[in-house]
Amino acid sequence: MPTVREVTIGLLRELGMTTIFGNPGSTELPMFRDFPADFRYVMGLQESVVLGMADGYAQGTKRAAIVNLHSSAGVGHALGNVFSAFKNQTPLVVTAGQQARSILPYEPFLFAERAAEFPRPFVKWSCEPARAEDVPAALHRAWLVAMEPPCGPTFVSIPIDDWDRTCAPFTPRNVHTSRMPDADAIATCGAALAKAARPLIVVGAGVARDNAWDQVIALAERHNAQVKVAPMSARCSFPEDHPLFAGFLTAAREAIVTALSPHDFVLALGGPMSLYHVEGHGPHVPAGCDVWLIGDNHVHAAWAPAGTAIVAQCNKALGMLLQGPPPQPRPMPAPRHPLPPLDGTAMTDAYVLQQIAALRTRESIIVEEAPSSRGPMHDRLPIVRKDTFYTTASGGLGHGLPAAVGMAMARPNDKVIAVLGDGSAMYAIQGLHAAVQHGLPVSFVIVKNNRYEALHNFGQHFGMQELVGTKFPELDFCMLAQGHGLVARRATDAASLDEALRWSFAASGPTLVEAVVL
Repeated sequence: MPTVREVTIGLLRELGMTTIFGNPGSTELPMFRDFPADFRYVMGLQESVVLGMADGYAQGTKRAAIVNLHSSAGVGHALGNVFSAFKNQTPLVVTAGQQARSILPYEPFLFAERAAEFPRPFVKWSCEPARAEDVPAALHRAWLVAMEPPCGPTFVSIPIDDWDRTCAPFTPRNVHTSRMPDADAIATCGAALAKAARPLIVVGAGVARDNAWDQVIALAERHNAQVKVAPMSARCSFPEDHPLFAGFLTAAREAIVTALSPHDFVLALGGPMSLYHVEGHGPHVPAGCDVWLIGDNHVHAAWAPAGTAIVAQCNKALGMLLQGPPPQPRPMPAPRHPLPPLDGTAMTDAYVLQQIAALRTRESIIVEEAPSSRGPMHDRLPIVRKDTFYTTASGGLGHGLPAAVGMAMARPNDKVIAVLGDGSAMYAIQGLHAAVQHGLPVSFVIVKNNRYEALHNFGQHFGMQELVGTKFPELDFCMLAQGHGLVARRATDAASLDEALRWSFAASGPTLVEAVVL
């Protein structure tokens, strides 16, 4: 009979999971005995980096990626980005080693106590199989659950001695899942949309996950409806140069109500609309505004504070709405007025983002983790092609840099530009190593303001004029890049910025630009 390892390798091959992201320890090594030539192992120099790379890869391929971690210590390091993957709704199968079953009663060194409970609640399903021969079935179930909408990470703990045990052959099953919308509910929603005088569509990340970009454009144009982006949306779901694009909602209760107040009908697609970052008061939506929410995540539907929710995949719901009753005649909304260009006299983050927009190709992929520059990014770096913008939905740092590496592996023919704050970059700077090892065409652009700018901005919200321990002018990202094997350039003014960006965007391998801003 074959071994658990042999059956598992065959299963992973059949599921298309031949790229394994990991940082193994002693309890994981037997998995890699006689590692097959058609598999690829991607080493991350810290476990959170491993999760971030796998997250970017899974989003880029639209398929579950597999992650291999050390037992409790390694899983603990990775939990921040497990949380981000959960919020991103990224399908991942996370595995971790466990000590040999025969010595588990003695709490051996590097064992995992209550291993299946440790990553909860931020995995959809987790287990440690009761028998060695159950490992392939557990991994198959983990893959099915990870891929079932709403997608997300799963976890399997595997004792070290399971891999060499014998195991019967395993045949994976086909399980077809679909979040088809309720036809009567969609009909009611479509009728209300057709009758509305001033409709608004709010798009979240689920529109991109469900490949509904073209359908949202068609629905907006059919109804002359303005389109706004949901608060903190982690994906691009509508072209930001379209005449119907109307901007971004702020993650604050009163600000959302103000933005919705001109409209009598709101259709929120693919993610939470009432997402708050600060405490607020008053109503959640304007009086007299009919709000409908459509997305595949039943949890979002359950906690939404207002509106009628339909749990369904956006592409299927939009296909039905496009067949709905014709709208009443409506005037074309006034387009947004573009901001005047910056001349580069001041080297600000807004100017850096403007120049990235001017010098990149429109099809290049932006992976962003520069929280304090999100507003200027919305103003100066429009996203105009589908599947070309990714950020973290969790708000946790340390995702963007490794996610850019994973995205470049998933889409090797596309240029990936990682737009990172200096504080964010330091959470996962080890990810540069994997970019070099695999020769990936990633442009890492570090917006260096020498401090945690987001905390300074938020401190002002609480009336704090000075924060301790949040400045780090001594960091040198060019030297950090060179220490990992990257070529890097520093930009301190408009001329050196344009020169560095052109050089980086034209490079076939990984590069880093340190843009020093005011």
